[in-house]
Amino acid sequence: MKLNVLLFALVGVLCTQLSIAQRGGAKIAYIDTEYILNNVPEYQQATAQLGSKVQKWKVEVEGKLNKIKQRLEALNNEKALLTKELYDERLEDLSFEEKEIVEYQQKRFGPSGDLVIQRKQLMQPVQDQIFQAVQDISKKRKYDFVFDKSADVVMLYSAEKYDISDVVLRTITRTSKRKQATSRKEKREAEKEETVEEEKSESQNERQKILDAKKSKARLSVCCKT
Repeated sequence: MKLNVLLFALVGVLCTQLSIAQRGGAKIAYIDTEYILNNVPEYQQATAQLGSKVQKWKVEVEGKLNKIKQRLEALNNEKALLTKELYDERLEDLSFEEKEIVEYQQKRFGPSGDLVIQRKQLMQPVQDQIFQAVQDISKKRKYDFVFDKSADVVMLYSAEKYDISDVVLRTITRTSKRKQATSRKEKREAEKEETVEEEKSESQNERQKILDAKKSKARLSVCCKT
């Protein structure tokens, strides 16, 4: 209950801030990090590689646990033929091996295990690229606020015209091409592509400014008539 109240309070604060920002003429945009990650080839390839590794770990753990289970069943079948001391000794050995397997499972899949660590290492470079791209785009397009649709704070409504996820994705792709370029020709093509995109961005900004000015003028005219 307290969590729901806190969530609604946060959403209310966010909506209030957005409303104030829009009335003050602030430029607002948002991105969908999940959408961007799903469209970055390098991230998808690395995710697939990690998935294969995780599947291998799962098969390994399940295989070891199945062997312990089979040996335990065999031991129980032989119980009548064994002395209590010998049975207890073998049971203790199996319990110790099972404990080692569980510890190995925690090492791979636990809260501080290899899966969590490698997933974090996998996401960090792309997150850094997204952050840098948002910074660059915000400076060029003069955005005052850029929110993340995939973040914990829920966006109750988001108009598509404020979504710059594709712009961020193109920026990341161009930056990647420029870094991977080996010849002068490839570098020139990458730089030319950036220039075209910047000019396109500037043109869009100018059109948006004109549109905003017309809307502001129309609102002022309506206010004056009333």
